[in-house]
Amino acid sequence: MQKIAEIIRAAQTPLRIRAGGTKDWHGENIAGEVLDVSANTGIVSYEPGELVLTARCGTPLAEIEALLDRHGQMLAFEPPHYGTTSTLGGTLACGLSGPRRPYTGSARDFVLGMEILDGNGQHLKFGGQVIKNVAGYDVSRLMVGALGTLGVLLQASLKVLPKPQSEMTMQFECDETEALRRMNEWAGKPIPLSAGAWLSGVFTVRLSGAESSVHAAHNKLGGEVHEHGAEFWKGLRDHSAAFFQDEVPLWRLSLPSTTPALSLPGKQFINWGGAERWLKSDAPATEIRARAAAHVGHATLYSGDKTAGVFQPLPDALMKYHRRLKQQFDPRGILNAGRMYPGL
Repeated sequence: MQKIAEIIRAAQTPLRIRAGGTKDWHGENIAGEVLDVSANTGIVSYEPGELVLTARCGTPLAEIEALLDRHGQMLAFEPPHYGTTSTLGGTLACGLSGPRRPYTGSARDFVLGMEILDGNGQHLKFGGQVIKNVAGYDVSRLMVGALGTLGVLLQASLKVLPKPQSEMTMQFECDETEALRRMNEWAGKPIPLSAGAWLSGVFTVRLSGAESSVHAAHNKLGGEVHEHGAEFWKGLRDHSAAFFQDEVPLWRLSLPSTTPALSLPGKQFINWGGAERWLKSDAPATEIRARAAAHVGHATLYSGDKTAGVFQPLPDALMKYHRRLKQQFDPRGILNAGRMYPGL
């Protein structure tokens, strides 16, 4: 940590924070000297009985998940990896959550405390290691999804959850409208849902919980059991499924789950029970973002020409707050400058 702080204090030009590098593509194209934080690794503490884990942010996700698995526990937000070197810090900085997110919570929801280095190399601590310790909650969670623009993430304390006793994935043939109807209808019933997605006329659902409740729900809902359900959800989580493997621009639309089918050119992979819609399309960015905004949502470019900007443009009032936060945490503007929005 001391070495990283010294580099920050001595820096006269922008720094690009990097550990595993699996998410270098996420956000705007940025320049600057690489600030390698990959050596900041290790599990600091883990209390299975308290459902709390603290780890340095360069720790590989695979290492954390292997430890939790040995104790029958998991990171409930099912973080995407995008590669074998994915780290805890990169996951939190990007605010990434997988298929389980709408049913258990997002990455931000599980952060209890955070330690960072700000743009002056100062070591700051926020939050704690217990649920009741609310001091600094907002600041800790503010770092989740900030893409490293507010500080170098050093260490995080997370709430973890027990792994479900049983899981089952089922599939149904239906169109997009029917899939969205079922997703929203079933979400309001006492069904142990943990994922819901639709692609090319096939609606896929995952049930998680006690074995008796999973089988009871299957008997009620029907559907054909997917023998390779775990691989299906991993392919969606990590974008290794065939849907993502072409050169057509990839957009992520975040919308209310009840949003009806969108009449946009291209193909879609619907996730999060309708709240996340992956779109492969050559349509203009303005058209895609206007359609998302019309449904009180937003669109983020994951791959393709970044000329039109990666993230949905912010209203002036909201951008003002972003600038104030940047000034507060990184007054010299050297940490991942411009990765979220140009000039920020």
